[in-house]
Amino acid sequence: MKFIRWFFGFLLVLIILILGIAYALPNAYSVSRSLVIHAPPEKIYPLVAAPKQWKNWSVWNQRDAAMHMQFSGPESGTGAAWEWQSRSQGNGGMKFTYAITNRQLEYELHFEGMGKPSTGAFMLEGVDDGTKITWNMHGSSEGSLMTKLFAPFMDKMVGPDFQAGLDNLKKLAEQK
Repeated sequence: MKFIRWFFGFLLVLIILILGIAYALPNAYSVSRSLVIHAPPEKIYPLVAAPKQWKNWSVWNQRDAAMHMQFSGPESGTGAAWEWQSRSQGNGGMKFTYAITNRQLEYELHFEGMGKPSTGAFMLEGVDDGTKITWNMHGSSEGSLMTKLFAPFMDKMVGPDFQAGLDNLKKLAEQK
């Protein structure tokens, strides 16, 4: 009986400790990756601004060939949106909220059970030997304990996927 009381007391202290650490963590998180692609913005932008093109370069789509996607709004640019369901990549959706053709594309991203949506952007900048593309995302873990626990590790968790996606985009855009 003493062991059971000790065990539940230890469990209670552990839960309080985890919650205390979670509430002490920052609410904001961000991820950003950049890459130079040896192609003009006019060749890269359509691959990013059209949701149906993402399956050709996004690592998330490549990890789950059975991902179910439903598209809405225009084919590309502001208002283009899609929702997905995936056993391995989670369920969620993305909507492009602002676009400047060949220069900038902003989005809102949400995942089921992950609290507030995050926002992000693709920035395309002409450089001497092509286009510098920057993919960033920002969010807040406010209101979601699960997101708050993951927020400090978001760059390490999502950053490699951003980089792999940009690498795939580079291969695709640099094809003749």
